[in-house]
Amino acid sequence: MNQTAPARPGSKIRLTDSGLETWLVFDCGMDLPYFAAFPLLETAAGRAWLTDYWQRHIAIALRHRLDFILGAPTWRANADWGAKLGYDAAALDRINREAIGFMQALRDAHQTGTSLMPVQGSIGPRFDAYHPDTVMSADEAEAYHAPQIASFVAAGADSATAMTVTHSSEAIGIVRAAQAAGLPVSISFTTETNGRLPGGEALDEAIMAVDAATGSAAAGFMINCAHPDHFSAVLAGGEAWTRRITGLRANASRKSHAELDNASELDPGDAEELAALYRDLRAKHPGLTLLGGCCGTDDRHIAAICQACT
Repeated sequence: MNQTAPARPGSKIRLTDSGLETWLVFDCGMDLPYFAAFPLLETAAGRAWLTDYWQRHIAIALRHRLDFILGAPTWRANADWGAKLGYDAAALDRINREAIGFMQALRDAHQTGTSLMPVQGSIGPRFDAYHPDTVMSADEAEAYHAPQIASFVAAGADSATAMTVTHSSEAIGIVRAAQAAGLPVSISFTTETNGRLPGGEALDEAIMAVDAATGSAAAGFMINCAHPDHFSAVLAGGEAWTRRITGLRANASRKSHAELDNASELDPGDAEELAALYRDLRAKHPGLTLLGGCCGTDDRHIAAICQACT
């Protein structure tokens, strides 16, 4: 079943997790080279940290009888970032499969009839999302991301989401690679404080470009790693393209990407205020049904968002 398909306006919300990497670094004091969480799967201690993190979020979904999307910690598990961490192609295939298996075990332990928990592979951009100086063509992106998507399929993932995407061309390649592999995929763009993608594209232009190039094959679009104040204005018109946005994983902080990149302390924002902004966006865009968080958020923010939006 395609768990990432755009939900009908007014349908019940689904939850996902929050800012895993910032939680590990700032709240848990963990050294996380290149902001990569997937190497934690290699040790019992690392798996314990990951289990604790997801169980905190799962408990919220169970309490509210909501579905929960279990996104694997594979955002950095692609060729370029993997190489920096000592992973060759074979090792990346192994760890991506193990990540899906780890999430499937969590699903099997916690899923109920009223809280379904599909497992999703997480795809990250090839280059640094905060410094998008290099742009791949759609063909290059398709070839680049295909191996990770193949690993997800082999491991039995239900779907995939590409997060913190900065250019429409990379998104097009990801959708084509997932389409060829038969895996439902959604695309989550990030924006700067002006509501545009870091590469300069307008959000509406990027979404429409991806749909035009792929026959609207993406299951839906999301926005992540930006505060609602950064992008809410560009959604205000309610044009047809905004209805393709079905999920939101916002930052807790209003700071720009450049400010966050240089920050030595976590800015957790105000969980209740962020939840109210989610509620306001949902009122104007009821198709926003998949709700989670990004940098600076944790399970407390998800609990507040859930309370405000249900």
